[in-house]
Amino acid sequence: MTELGQARKLRNYIAGEFKDAADGRTTEIINPATGEVYATAPLSGQADVDAAMEVAAAAFPAWRDTTPAERQRALLKIADAFEERAEELIAAESENTGKPLGLTRSEEIPPMVDQIRFFAGAARMLEGRSAGEYMEGLTSFVRREPIGVCAQVAPWNYPMMMGVWKFAPALAAGNTVVLKPSDTTPASTVLMAEIIGSIVPKGVFNVICGDRDTGRAMVEHPTPAMASITGSVRAGMQVAESAAKDLKRVHLELGGKAPVLVFQDADIAAAAAGISEAGFFNAGQDCTAATRVLVHESVHDDFVTALAKAAADTKTGQPDDEDVLYGPLNNADQLAKVSGFIDRLPAHAKVEAGGHRVGDKGYFYAPTVVSGLKQDDEIIQNEVFGPVITVQSFTDEDQALAYANGVEYALASSVWTKDHGRAMRLSRHLDFGCVWINTHIPLVAEMPHGGFKKSGYGKDLSAYGFDDYTRVKHVMTSLES
Repeated sequence: MTELGQARKLRNYIAGEFKDAADGRTTEIINPATGEVYATAPLSGQADVDAAMEVAAAAFPAWRDTTPAERQRALLKIADAFEERAEELIAAESENTGKPLGLTRSEEIPPMVDQIRFFAGAARMLEGRSAGEYMEGLTSFVRREPIGVCAQVAPWNYPMMMGVWKFAPALAAGNTVVLKPSDTTPASTVLMAEIIGSIVPKGVFNVICGDRDTGRAMVEHPTPAMASITGSVRAGMQVAESAAKDLKRVHLELGGKAPVLVFQDADIAAAAAGISEAGFFNAGQDCTAATRVLVHESVHDDFVTALAKAAADTKTGQPDDEDVLYGPLNNADQLAKVSGFIDRLPAHAKVEAGGHRVGDKGYFYAPTVVSGLKQDDEIIQNEVFGPVITVQSFTDEDQALAYANGVEYALASSVWTKDHGRAMRLSRHLDFGCVWINTHIPLVAEMPHGGFKKSGYGKDLSAYGFDDYTRVKHVMTSLES
């Protein structure tokens, strides 16, 4: 690789070496803050996938047989190295995504490092039920083992952090990895490969760049025992269908449409401030973003006024601007998608703030609030994945719950109220993998992240996420021999 900031050529990382695609094909990588090409990356084909899978499979037996303590030490070294080279990672991620440098430094590097260290600890905490004699003369116990080679596909909204969520538990459990970043955001993942590859044995961690066809070839390949993807519902369905052909284990973290229930006893000013930040952070390109607000009719107008003001006070702009909350949308297609939702709004909807592109350089979109919407409107039912917050009105708790659960997604939700009993009732009945109360979007390494319905299955983070990268084996031995 060449120095960051220069036009450069990114390469695959296979068996401890940087390599071009076997057939020499490349794709241009665009900085979404400028709309300009800053690098090229391999457009990997079947030969590249074959090569990566072969070395990952060859490296698996030795990595599997390392002790948990050895894997822990490796992950701790990776975490330390990420801290030491944080400024390089921040620069690469910002160029990938257009994210603000300051927020990437404060909001992504610390949790990434913490998550790696959490899984380093988890490597030494593989627990099973105690051995016992469940049949006379025979003792049974359970082994938890690594699965094998893991084919992993990361998204473009958090290339670094989602890469961590994938490789850290997989390596901690003793698996080997072939990771593909999004075709629009490979730079930070290639840099992570350089760092990780200097610490783990050759073939344990591999990165191949490419497009949907590359990802499809990875999932269809006979070598991986597990396919893990963070992406769209459509992509998740395709992965599940493809993996079913040879019964691969599948881990899917897909879309979201998080409902935010604001009741009449909530602190309206605090709710509007918290929800706007949780909805607009990362340009709303977050599957847990607070995008779908449901407000009690008695405080609806006051809340909309407060939220619209919060939107007007929110700034988007270039990565080096310290005053911005978020940067551009990731690519031209995403800008067109978000714009399309606003262009197609029904007549009964009202744009309270934003609703337009910002500038003509890069893919920036204004913080947007839309009110007057109905439950069956397109923008309510489908994920926008942009800096757009919708507001609906409800009359009582039952209607709020019906509206909240009345979508195909089931990843995250929040409830804003001072009534503890109401919060507990709703946390039980909200059909989402996470329920926040009087806050929205914080995540910790110790707690699971993952949804239901069309938001996918499997858990990231936590001991549950670690368990997903292991398999269970029953061992029974005779006491007579």
